[in-house]
This record gives sequence, structure tokens and C-alpha cells, in this order.
Amino acid sequence: MRSAVCTVFEGDYHLGVGALVNSLYTNGFRGNFYAGYRGPLPPWAVPLKSGDHGSAFEVAEGLTVHFIPLTTKIHLANYKPDFMLSLGEKPFPPAEAVFYFDPDITVKCPWSFFEEWVKAGVAVCVDINPDMAANHPIRHAWKGFLMGLDLKVHNEFEQYFNSGFVGVAARDRDFLVHWKNFIQSIGQATGGLGKIIVASRTEKFYCPDQDGLNLAAMATESSVSPMGQDAMDFQHGGGGYVMSHAAGGKKPWKKPFVRTVLLRAAPPSRADREFFRHVESPIRLFPPWQRAFQRLQLLTACFLGRFMRNM
Repeated sequence: MRSAVCTVFEGDYHLGVGALVNSLYTNGFRGNFYAGYRGPLPPWAVPLKSGDHGSAFEVAEGLTVHFIPLTTKIHLANYKPDFMLSLGEKPFPPAEAVFYFDPDITVKCPWSFFEEWVKAGVAVCVDINPDMAANHPIRHAWKGFLMGLDLKVHNEFEQYFNSGFVGVAARDRDFLVHWKNFIQSIGQATGGLGKIIVASRTEKFYCPDQDGLNLAAMATESSVSPMGQDAMDFQHGGGGYVMSHAAGGKKPWKKPFVRTVLLRAAPPSRADREFFRHVESPIRLFPPWQRAFQRLQLLTACFLGRFMRNM
């Protein structure tokens, strides 16, 4: 399958992009990875070459990262479907499927799993807060919103989906069009798309990109293939086997692990540990001295966390 894999990022999220790319390579992905960005390019992306799609960095044999500058002023989370749709147009090579990953995700399973997944339908994952019944009051409000747009509900769900990952086969492009249009409509209803959170969860719209994704899942005529919390390592007690998502809070590359476990009794998460499994190869994200210090911090925090649980 000819797959296009992508993310959007700015600032120090380039570190998450590097770990994501490393994890994809380790798990067998070969091809083109497209990174839409604002601000400076990552310091690890050297040497850079001029390519047909922006600046190109050859990570290793068979894998190239293409950096695509973005001029949009909206929060990049709200630009995801726009970017995915652009990859299906010229001058980008045709793809049979497009996969988006947030730049705080690492991949844990063989790449072939993802390409099989989208054969079942639009690939989505349940959120940290997973439950939203078909007649939940917020979903009821969404149904009224869809009726106002002369759209039907084609799919009923009991789960709320996370927008950090989505995989869409070319045949299901309408899903991305719906998602893009819903984000724009939410922006008009809430006063803009400059923030990732626009209201409290008791309001009809809370997080434009994520609420828009869930609306698209309801409105699309395409099949939708959801996975549970095990898809993003959100479940308690372990068992995740597809991705690890460092959602919310401080990201692994910024977290003071020892202080966090001492002050909050919060040891490193699975997502923290997975991030640091993918910071050395094929892209080296940190100099050796810094990596050694990080490893010491991580091991110390893990030990303290186990000790405190047993007290």
C-alpha cells in the first residue's frame, strides 16, 4: 500500500516528531513522512535538501521526512484535516491511505497493522475519557447541529474518539472533508480557531478538532473502525500494543521525572518510557551527555515510583 504519513508541529514538539519517526522506522515503515511546521526547522534535520514538497531530510534508507511550511494562523490541531487533504493533491504523489499522528505519539506495533486497519474503515481510537452514549446530552446537541446543516447521522457510537491519530483510505476522503468543514463551523460558532480548547465540556463544543472528528464519524457514510483505550496506552494496568500517546500535561522531553514522582507520586508513564526508547536511532535527538542524564532521571523515577507504591 502506498501510504502517506504526517504530523503538524511547532516549537519543541520537533523532539516528539523525531521520536515518532524513529518509532515508525523501527516498526517497518518505509516511504514519505510529511511534517507541516511553523517556526524553525528541527536542529536534528541535517543535512537538508530542497525537494518537490519543501525541505527534505533522508532519515535512513527508504524513509524521508518532508518539511512543509505552514502559513495558517489557527491552532495547528485545528489544521489536521486540511493538511491531510493537501497530501492527496498535486504535487504530492498519490497515496492509497493517509495517516496522521500527533507529535507526542510513538508507534509500538508493526507498520503493516495500520495498513490492514484502514481496510476495515476510517481508523480511530477511543479517548482517555472514552464514554459518550448515543443519547448523551452533548451528542444530542450535535445531532441538532447536524440537522441544521441538512446532514444525517449515519453512525451511532457509545465512545468518544481522540483526534491524535486517524487513518483514512483514499476511498474514505469524504470523512476528511466532513472533519475540515465541522472544525470551520465550530470556529464560526465559538469565535475562532486560535485555541485548542474553546469552552467547558458542558458546552456543545469544547475542543474543535476532537469534537469535529467525532461529528465526522457520525456523519460519514464510510465505515469507521474504532479501537479501545489499548490503542493509545490509555488503559489502566498495561496491555497497549499499537501506540503510546503522551496526551495532556507536560510532554516527556520537558517532564522533571524525579521531582514529579516525589511531589505528586506520579512515576513515568508508559508514554514517557516509550518516547525515550526512540530518541537515539536513526535520528539522534539529544547529545550523549544529555541522554545519559535523562536515562538516570527516568530510571530513578521508575524506582522511586515502585518503592512508593509498596510503602
